[in-house]
Amino acid sequence: MKAPQDIILKPVITERTTDVLPTGKYTFKVATDANKIEIADAVEKLFNVEVLKVNTVSVRGRSKRVGRYTGKTSAWKKAIVTVNPEPSADANGKKRNGTIEFFDGMF
Repeated sequence: MKAPQDIILKPVITERTTDVLPTGKYTFKVATDANKIEIADAVEKLFNVEVLKVNTVSVRGRSKRVGRYTGKTSAWKKAIVTVNPEPSADANGKKRNGTIEFFDGMF
């Protein structure tokens, strides 16, 4: 099994993703071979939140051109994670957060 740090690579911060932050949706760049269950477990372990839903999108690589040379950007996978906005307790009685602290100052 992969470590959570190997599944969640980095947050995706754009104007569109910051607009949906108040609804409890957070966007991450994830490993291309990760499935929804692995992504949900990784987010719960890393950020101590309760995940309600995970949507994934495979983003195609784009053709880029610099002068006369052409190339292609790499393909990657994006996950939109919906988090329970109310703080709750897990099975062990440990308190879970309602938001991810990294994103709190953005909205």
